[in-house]
Amino acid sequence: MLSVDEARARILSHARLTDAEQVPLGQAFRRIPGLASVLAQVDVPPFANSSMDGFALRTADAPAELPLAGEVAAGATAPMPLQSGSAVPIMTGAPLPPGADAVVPLEEAEMVGEDRVRLPMTEVGANVRARGHDTQQGDQVELAADPLSPATIAVLASLGIGEVTVRRRPLVAIFSTGNELVAPGESLGAGQIHDANTVSLAAAVLEAGAEPVVLPRVRDEPAAIDAALREGSASADLLVVSGGVSVGRHDHVRAGIERLGELAFWRIAVQPGKPLAFGSIADRPVIGLPGNPVSALVTFELFVRVLLRGMLGLTGDGRVHLPARLDTTVRKDRERRAYLRVVVRSDRDGWLASPAGGQGSAQLRSLAAANALLVVPEGEPAGEAGARYDAVLLRGVS
Repeated sequence: MLSVDEARARILSHARLTDAEQVPLGQAFRRIPGLASVLAQVDVPPFANSSMDGFALRTADAPAELPLAGEVAAGATAPMPLQSGSAVPIMTGAPLPPGADAVVPLEEAEMVGEDRVRLPMTEVGANVRARGHDTQQGDQVELAADPLSPATIAVLASLGIGEVTVRRRPLVAIFSTGNELVAPGESLGAGQIHDANTVSLAAAVLEAGAEPVVLPRVRDEPAAIDAALREGSASADLLVVSGGVSVGRHDHVRAGIERLGELAFWRIAVQPGKPLAFGSIADRPVIGLPGNPVSALVTFELFVRVLLRGMLGLTGDGRVHLPARLDTTVRKDRERRAYLRVVVRSDRDGWLASPAGGQGSAQLRSLAAANALLVVPEGEPAGEAGARYDAVLLRGVS
């Protein structure tokens, strides 16, 4: 059996970077930038403006009681120059009139009648956003190799960028195998179960930043599986299959990969999820995940997620890792690295991990309840109470 690290490295060696495409900025949230930086074509802000509702003035005229002259609202095109010895009401974001060098906020001013205001002494530049104080024309604005956040999208919008270059989302074909499977929502017959893998793996693909292509479920028949393997490998950047990779008489996926392409390896020293097959068909990577739903999702997390991130130019698993103390002993296979479903929370001594429920490979509710996977290394027969292990956060902690 390959170690988790060896398997991951071999899978990642098949990561081919997706090409770039242009998308409207409004559709770019959580997309991966296709460029390392963009060139600023304008100053931001493009003109000096007020950061407060208040009164624009010449600082040399204050403190004083000054007459008011006109008004400058946001969007004003060409405000009149401010004459010495006067002040002008100004709104937040409005352009600073020529001659003014500061703004006194409304709450610091005192109106004297309807057309005069008493203003205190103030400093040059007070409450004024200088032209280009955020970004100057010609600046290279760096884009981190991370999913675009609302703040980064706001920066691009402020630069006047309406379309952004991003990495194309990898297309991931998915199908599940098994004579016993029926779709969620359908009534169960004798010996049947609902197919949890297809929809959950499609959701995991979306979470990883890729695009799922869901193919019909396939019966445990070699000809049908071969046809689905051909279709999936021809229609996507990556093919993910659940089920049919173990050693049973009706497990035909691994043999199908060998018939149609190349099987790189099979079986990994991981718990849950030992029977995982990796290979290629028509120069497209194919990953055969275990059929048990927990095993399928955990091995997706460990191997498919990192491959998809590699296709997008990202490194690692994109998860937060932290050391957590296990609060009870949990038995495991000594030969395999275990990923325990736990709930991690803070306590006085740092982070505490508690089993989220049963650790069987078909016990989905504990995976849904968990906010982390606790990594117990190979060579240990159990996760020991009181010991600290690496916790891979799947969602937030309290």
